[in-house]
Amino acid sequence: MGWLTGGMMSFLVKSKTGDSVKCEVVDGGELKSRRHLNVRGKSATLPSITEKDWDDIKFGVDNQVDFYAVSFVKDAAVVHELKNYLQSCGADIHVIVKIESADSIPNLHSIITASDGAMVARGDLGAELPIEEVPLLQEEIIRMCRSMGKAVIVATNMLESMIVHPTPTRAEVSDIAIAVREGADAVMLSGETAHGKFPLKAVKVMHTVSLRTEATLVGGETPPNLGQALKNHMSEMFAFHATMMSNTLGTSIVVFTKTGFMGILLSHYRPSGTIFAFTNEKRIQQRLALYQGVCPIYMQFSDDAEETFSNALTLLQVRLHCPNCFSNSLRETRDDEGRRGGSSCSEREKTHLAFPVHSQHPGQKSLGGKTLNVGALVLVPVASLIRLA
Repeated sequence: MGWLTGGMMSFLVKSKTGDSVKCEVVDGGELKSRRHLNVRGKSATLPSITEKDWDDIKFGVDNQVDFYAVSFVKDAAVVHELKNYLQSCGADIHVIVKIESADSIPNLHSIITASDGAMVARGDLGAELPIEEVPLLQEEIIRMCRSMGKAVIVATNMLESMIVHPTPTRAEVSDIAIAVREGADAVMLSGETAHGKFPLKAVKVMHTVSLRTEATLVGGETPPNLGQALKNHMSEMFAFHATMMSNTLGTSIVVFTKTGFMGILLSHYRPSGTIFAFTNEKRIQQRLALYQGVCPIYMQFSDDAEETFSNALTLLQVRLHCPNCFSNSLRETRDDEGRRGGSSCSEREKTHLAFPVHSQHPGQKSLGGKTLNVGALVLVPVASLIRLA
């Protein structure tokens, strides 16, 4: 038995001659060009990255794309091959693996470990495997990604009916909510926006349902299997306890990051407040937009730590339309010789300090549809000569 269009059409092979096959249609429909063919129990012999793909990858490197999504990944070797190529080009581009092949399931752990994130591509996955396995695999892939600190995207058929109808089915709305509750960083549209009649409405529905579901979630959950990491790595310990402090105080988190590392790490602890991640790298701002709960903000960093903190909080005041929020709680930092400290250290190598910044007028504000208490926990990388006065 073979399937086309993600399993929407099926056929039986009756005979084959040379490079052609004769089939009997079992479940028919409209067959469009460039549709993928799935045959359960048979592995495709095509490479995950074709010669044309390499040309596209080179184009992406030249134009500084943010992510590559690799289709039909069977094992970690193709991920390592692509990452080695990107490293040789000096390209800082993250690799997302699309889990859509039955061959990838036995190698899930190694594939996700090698990547920067995974996409649950349910269309082809449901054509290659019994459809009742797909929701179980979705939950498992999300759990695995969260335990490894990787981004995870859920895609395909999320609002399929909105390709031709202006409103979704109630089951589709529940599907989005389930993906959010399971811990997905992102939910994705494809046909709904590529060739659907109501692309803008589809985006609005997905946005509204996601925000409403997120508002009911309890923050600060420890990702599964992260206990050992907490014992071994200072950054993980700090992010975890910063999340607990933020949830206890009812505040958001402000983090300063040049590589995005700390913003991503905080995201995987799912604090209840927004993570305001300030960065002086445009590429990092783009990258952080993928991660759940992170509001990335681009800002030039100063060599003066106090000036950097002050500028960041001023930007938040403007965004929240609250001039008295986050005011006057930062004190100058100096070393033993009276010199002002800088804020140029790398968060992978240095310690962090956290301290609450309170508002003169406590209350709640909304940013991006998310309600947050005014005030914030500030999380900053601190070099050995920088400390709080």
